[in-house]
Amino acid sequence: CKDVMCRFKTMTGHKVIRKAGWDTHGLPVERTVEKQLGIQGAQAIQEFGLEPFNEKCRESVWTCKSDWDEFTERLGYWVDLDDPYITYDNDYIESVWWILSRFHAEDLLYKGHKVVPYCPVCATPISSHEMANSYRSDNDPSIYVKLKAADADEYFLTWTTTPWTLPSNVALAVGKDFDYVKVRHGDEVLILAEARLGVLDPEVETEVLEKFKGADLLGRSYEQLLPFVSPGDARAFVVVEADFVTLDSGTGIVHMAPAFGEDDYQIGKIENLSFFKPVDANGQFTEEVTPWAGLHVKKADRRIIKHLAAEGKLLREETYAHDYPFHDRCDNALIYFATPSWFIKTSSMRDKLVEANREITWAPPEVGSGRFGNWLAGNIDWSLSRNRFWGTPLNIWICDDCGHQHMPTCRRDLSDLTGTDQSELDLHRPHVDDLTFGCTTEGCSGTMRRTSEVIDCWFDSGSMPFAQYHYPFENGELFESQFPADFISEGIDQTRGWFYTMLVISTFLKGKSSYKSCLVNELILDKKGKKMSKSVGNTVDPMDIMRTEGADPLRWYMITCSPVWTPTRFDREGVKEAQRKLLATLENTYNFFILYANLDGYTPADDGPRELDQLDRWILSRLQSVTRSVTADLDAL
Repeated sequence: CKDVMCRFKTMTGHKVIRKAGWDTHGLPVERTVEKQLGIQGAQAIQEFGLEPFNEKCRESVWTCKSDWDEFTERLGYWVDLDDPYITYDNDYIESVWWILSRFHAEDLLYKGHKVVPYCPVCATPISSHEMANSYRSDNDPSIYVKLKAADADEYFLTWTTTPWTLPSNVALAVGKDFDYVKVRHGDEVLILAEARLGVLDPEVETEVLEKFKGADLLGRSYEQLLPFVSPGDARAFVVVEADFVTLDSGTGIVHMAPAFGEDDYQIGKIENLSFFKPVDANGQFTEEVTPWAGLHVKKADRRIIKHLAAEGKLLREETYAHDYPFHDRCDNALIYFATPSWFIKTSSMRDKLVEANREITWAPPEVGSGRFGNWLAGNIDWSLSRNRFWGTPLNIWICDDCGHQHMPTCRRDLSDLTGTDQSELDLHRPHVDDLTFGCTTEGCSGTMRRTSEVIDCWFDSGSMPFAQYHYPFENGELFESQFPADFISEGIDQTRGWFYTMLVISTFLKGKSSYKSCLVNELILDKKGKKMSKSVGNTVDPMDIMRTEGADPLRWYMITCSPVWTPTRFDREGVKEAQRKLLATLENTYNFFILYANLDGYTPADDGPRELDQLDRWILSRLQSVTRSVTADLDAL
């Protein structure tokens, strides 16, 4: 799609700058190097050495460059491979630093403590827009747990699919307007929503003792379920109100662990609840949770269930099939985790982003008004920082005395601040980690040190319209002549990736989108409609296809087999058919013509003007009609 559009614009008299680009930072590179070195995890990387590890990452980026160049040239994709932008380049990073400093200057870059998707294997938070392809079906334990009321011989019945969060329980939430019941179920008295009585064993005799509203339960206390962590003087083990409680599943009484759920966290702040977080950065229980200390939380589920059953606190256990998030970089289960992180306050830009989106021509239109538009309407703050190594360092230096924050934007700034020449400094960890300077606040004698995080590599990608030209440090006129781009094209998954991050950054800096139109292409599937995967064995080698059937049949097949915005079921037989029916026909027609033209000594220049017969006129008319139709369709993008 990209090449077709660029060629069309070139053929219609436009100047098309075909600058290639390399996104070189992020976890995929780190994971590749970890596998090469036979190590895994942040601690192993630090033991290996951050400087040599990042140097390996830099080298790894170019491992497949020759293969990519060969593929690009063989496919006939016209792009300047000799002068690409590279996101790890110092000039590129300086532009990114400048953009970040502008967000900070407008009080849109802040450090917060929020519950975010978190990968315990990679030990880093994940931004919401990275979650587009993270969910897949998984089976988790589904358990009904009894928590004894503090003031009576009765139990609140709750339900969870994350038993590992139960040691962090501090409250139970109910819907104040829902109907609840107290029932005798066998030998026990249970409290649950009336609409959820069906979760009780029908073979056990159940008698309704009392009916009341959820509001009547508010403020009641109960005994701590798993007494490993002490709440101290903080409020805990109490029934509270929450508007997210539903009667669609569970018992109508929600177990609350503010450290591991965003809704729980927000209610925890409102109700001033205690905050238990007995889980470390590697997703393992801390020493406080004595029976399972050092055990990964997901692996502890079975042991926790067994423990609850032994103590008579487990009513029932089932298996629950649901969609659960996995980290697409390492394929490990994510957890929701309260962690300090740096955020960009994109929620405050919501109206501006929605308005900027209205000016973009989307193909198909429903992506812009639907999937992308809905994403923008529900926009939340961007979790920017990553506790990783190979990435653009977050350029925030913080005073260890007064807490003042300062954001240098380039090597010249660092030279001025440190009093030494930093023109040759590599703007990566650990080189920037070692730089300190005096506090820039007048009268403060403290030392400023860089915060340790790197940034989401999607911020690198979204900065491309500016950073590819080292803007605003140079090439201002060139940048202005190219902004905004007339056309971009990428896969549907980029609605929460590149499309989104570019829109956020350009709307903030320039008040409008960095692209005027966007053609969205869907995924390429195998011929049975399944997602291609090396592990499944249903991938195809495009180089082998081009060596066998040729590049032109492949290009023609991809352009014509289905609309680009619908999933394409790739069938190699279709490429062969394109070669036989189209290209072979053209070749045979040409061979037939030159054979007899040479025998007859035919020379077109000697033929002179003549009256065209009806078939010739139809052919020329058909050519002009197709040309006009295709031109109109491409111009509409």
